[in-house]
Amino acid sequence: MAKLGAALLFSLPLIATLDPLTPAIGLAIELAVLPLFGIRYRTLARRAWPLALAAGGIVVAMVLFAADRSGELLLALGPFRITTGVLSGALGLVLRVFAIALPGIIVFATTDPTDLADALVQNAKVPARFAIGALAAFRLLPLLSTEWQALALARRARGIDAGHNPIARLRLFGSTAFALLVAALRRGGRLAVAMDARGFDSGLPRTYARRQVFTRADAALLVIAALLSAAALTITVLAGLFRPIIG
Repeated sequence: MAKLGAALLFSLPLIATLDPLTPAIGLAIELAVLPLFGIRYRTLARRAWPLALAAGGIVVAMVLFAADRSGELLLALGPFRITTGVLSGALGLVLRVFAIALPGIIVFATTDPTDLADALVQNAKVPARFAIGALAAFRLLPLLSTEWQALALARRARGIDAGHNPIARLRLFGSTAFALLVAALRRGGRLAVAMDARGFDSGLPRTYARRQVFTRADAALLVIAALLSAAALTITVLAGLFRPIIG
């Protein structure tokens, strides 16, 4: 819970301003403290590669559809004018995506799902029905990729292959995704019935096999996260680059 709270506190300034400096400072701090959480930079890169795809999409969308094209003209591609204002806005969004997503990656990469569910119930007073259901869903997520591969192999064995046709690939992707959704709903229904049969929704007071104690170190982590987020925002204000998202 302390790690979740720290991630939330540190992310608040990143969604309060549109300038690129605040997320850049936040990203630098996150990368600097990453070894303290026991994560290697190579492991982070392997887990965060989808963010690179999102960043590329943001840059393309900003170049094509940005309303604010102020600043010095850098390149003109027909009706599309790439200016310093467009690049500054795209850079700010890309840095913000990385800076906001990185704490979540760190938290879930270093937290046991069972410990998280216990902490949600014991410390955050989240209803046990929600916490245990979320834990079950989290445990089932790795099975989705395995089942996707099984569906793809089964269809290939039956001669269903898109080849190099992009339209056929898109149709095959949609049908495979629908089959995966149906299988996931069926598995979720069976799991819900099994959990009810084992008394997970009895409504009686529950005991805990593993206590989750909120210690002084956890409180210190929250304080440090708040101070670092305030420092990043203060540097941006003093530099005169603060651009509030509201107002």
